[in-house]
Amino acid sequence: MISFLDGELVEALPTQIVISVHGVGYLVQIPLSSFDHLPQIGARLKLLTQLVVREDAHLLFGFVTPAERDLFRLLVQHVTGVGPKIALAVLSGMSVGQFKAAVVNGDIAALSKISGLGKKTAERIVLELKDKVGVAAAWEHAASGQNDQLAKANDAVLALLSLGFKQVEAQRAVREILSREKAMDTEELVRRALKLLA
Repeated sequence: MISFLDGELVEALPTQIVISVHGVGYLVQIPLSSFDHLPQIGARLKLLTQLVVREDAHLLFGFVTPAERDLFRLLVQHVTGVGPKIALAVLSGMSVGQFKAAVVNGDIAALSKISGLGKKTAERIVLELKDKVGVAAAWEHAASGQNDQLAKANDAVLALLSLGFKQVEAQRAVREILSREKAMDTEELVRRALKLLA
């Protein structure tokens, strides 16, 4: 698999670019979010890529940030009926952060506004990605440097998720315990949540 390309930007259109790497020009399809961050024509560019092999073509998709590529992979590999075209439309229609927030909050209306994405596909995305995106969002939130109690709550939720509980029920249990008693470590919080969920 081609993980990235490092070369000279030869041509740039809103949905595709050509990058020259040691004399070979690669045609790469990109989302609008990546187009906004491209350098000038002739400048050096390192582009993260994802190769998609079909019966009739080998298609290369490019991304400026790892978060964009990760979201593209998540959509293509884990959502039934979503291919590269719809995944690019999602990345072109909203930022990675906005997408995660929409999925975690079940905001089907926001997702449905993306060009090429209907209500049914938006519902399927929320249904099939809610737990996966929720875990990633919780990790990011935990790493963002918030207060100690919130960090313990996030750690407890992640521990419960790793034990197979759904994100909604894990968060509800942790919130309920913390509403009664604030001062406790993560292990105790997980223990009490397990008793509450049992």
